[in-house]
Amino acid sequence: MSVDSLEWLTIAMREFAKEREWDQFHSPKNLSMALAGETGELLDCFRWLTEEASYQLDAQQAQAVKEELADVLLFTVCLADKLDINLFEAAQEKMLKNESHYPADRVKGCAKKYTEY
Repeated sequence: MSVDSLEWLTIAMREFAKEREWDQFHSPKNLSMALAGETGELLDCFRWLTEEASYQLDAQQAQAVKEELADVLLFTVCLADKLDINLFEAAQEKMLKNESHYPADRVKGCAKKYTEY
């Protein structure tokens, strides 16, 4: 198993929580709320930035975004583990669904939701 795989990360997060006796707090409800909180912290990194500035983060801003993205990923992995969801398979299935909802020849250059075109 590669250390850059979702499987490795899942196992590492299980062990991390086990060593701290945190599993008791890791219900799907709590993990989804924690995930929402971390997503909010990621949003906060971009608050008040212009579109252009959001592409030109300084080192401190980039580090903050990196850490918040990691938190979002870690809580996502934990939640998927609790619900026995294979994230890689789920992402593949969702990409196929998105391909059918958003055929390139119909949506190219359009940001509307598939129910709006």
